[in-house]
Amino acid sequence: MKDISRLIRPSIRKLVPYSSARDEYTGTAAVFLDANENPFNSPYNRYPDPHQKLLKQKIGGLKGVAEERIFAGNGSDEAIDLLFRVFCEPGRDNVVSIDPTYGMYSVCAGINNVEFRKVPLGPGFELDTAALEAACDGHTKMVFICSPNNPTSNSFDPGEIMSMAERLDIIVVVDEAYIEFSRRVSLVKRVGELSNLVILQTFSKAWALAGIRLGVAIADPAVVEILTRVKYPYNVNMLTQNFALEALENTESVQGWIGLILEQRALLERKLKKFRFVEKVYTSDANFLLVKVNQPKKIYNYLVEKQIIVRDRSNIELCEGSLRITVGSSGENENLLDYLMQYQRDFVDSCEI
Repeated sequence: MKDISRLIRPSIRKLVPYSSARDEYTGTAAVFLDANENPFNSPYNRYPDPHQKLLKQKIGGLKGVAEERIFAGNGSDEAIDLLFRVFCEPGRDNVVSIDPTYGMYSVCAGINNVEFRKVPLGPGFELDTAALEAACDGHTKMVFICSPNNPTSNSFDPGEIMSMAERLDIIVVVDEAYIEFSRRVSLVKRVGELSNLVILQTFSKAWALAGIRLGVAIADPAVVEILTRVKYPYNVNMLTQNFALEALENTESVQGWIGLILEQRALLERKLKKFRFVEKVYTSDANFLLVKVNQPKKIYNYLVEKQIIVRDRSNIELCEGSLRITVGSSGENENLLDYLMQYQRDFVDSCEI
């Protein structure tokens, strides 16, 4: 196993974390007078469990990993930010990632004054691990790979990612926000093989819980311990913890939702390909489609007028001319398709007459 302690910022390595009242006493009692809480409005007057023990036990059982390997955060964005704060010395270190990809990696780099190095994907959105490794130097602390990737919607070979992580002596972060929709397998069960591997997952997509803001980082216990040391004491609130515990009993419904989204994704892909203004629908491993079209801004604005909102990705490198379309319900997708048909009649067919 790799020694990751040398990668941690010296100031963070020496940090003595804040100790909350719920850190110092974790049992049950008849009267709690230790945290300066208001005695009224139970149970919301009490601070939540700062370590989310019950939630981590449930998530660990669901994903087949030990709870000491789980960091729970306010969305996976919190874990992304904490990774920068833990491992990257501002103004000195750098991080390497693919391009295009999820924008929060570069945002967190900017916030933390860390150089962000972009390595372009291939013309078919292929992963170039040799180029990623070549972009690393003595001040590189992390590599970020989003798989399935946003906005390109494709997954990368997990074996190829693992081989790269084995060769690198830095943190390799694999963001699996869309993994439930992918043909590829998750790397979660393989975190025990490499201490420098961090897997990010979220409950915002397949679990339909974007509104409660819950994400996890699954990693070596030493990584989880240092993230926990740096996080705010009560980063996952009581409402989120309780709601998530209830939702985690609902696995059958979630599997049903995933199945319906995959069916609708295939149907939407087939129907979009029939429009004459559509140049390409990229193969997707996510709950969205990247669609290359003629005049993307005109189509985007037309749909906005019809109160249908998609994402214009036409200004992103390698995604020129493309719209990102989330797979909705059957009714939402039919609504979209109906207006696109109307757009074709009004603006495409009329120009061909």
